[in-house]
Amino acid sequence: MSLFWIVIRQLAEIEAMAMSKKVITREEWEKKLNDVKIRKEDMNKLVMNFLVTEGYVDAAEKFRMESGTEHIDLATITDRMAVKKAVQCGNVEDAIEKVNDLNPEILDTNPQLFFHLQQQRLIELIRNGKVEEALEFAQEELAPRGEENQSFLEELERTVALLAFEDVSNCPVGDLLDISQRLKTASEVNAAILTSQSHEKDFSQSSGQVMYR
Repeated sequence: MSLFWIVIRQLAEIEAMAMSKKVITREEWEKKLNDVKIRKEDMNKLVMNFLVTEGYVDAAEKFRMESGTEHIDLATITDRMAVKKAVQCGNVEDAIEKVNDLNPEILDTNPQLFFHLQQQRLIELIRNGKVEEALEFAQEELAPRGEENQSFLEELERTVALLAFEDVSNCPVGDLLDISQRLKTASEVNAAILTSQSHEKDFSQSSGQVMYR
């Protein structure tokens, strides 16, 4: 049985106990944990996946050498983290350029991600007090997308509402200016790049197998 299904089974059992309001003793909990047998190879993959996803380049390379896990392309991690950091710092235009340099299809095939990046650009304009530029950007870049997608329109209206309040820290939509909003957008971009790189890797491997045959 794969690690995934083992974890799912254990979670299901725990959830069932919670639903029945049964109290789990510490001994029972430790026993259940000890009953889960995880191969070292699977554990190494989980650790490596975490390091790669979160962008710990040096740690990932060191762990690869020590554990003997599959080779990783450190350059892809560095490039992806550069995009993530740009969004986290509010440099959304730079982030979009970097994404397109990595793979233009990421944004071409993911309208929701592109909208959220453009929305973040609008938020940064509002944050910096560039009201006229923000309104012009919203009208030219985001409004057309809102006309095609109701959820986009609602998000746009919520973002533009920031302009109606002098004290945005106490307004109903003030959370958009919180650092958590940047982190949310950065995580979405990070996930999209990871997915793209995974597909590229799978395609490369399958192509190699075909050529070998």
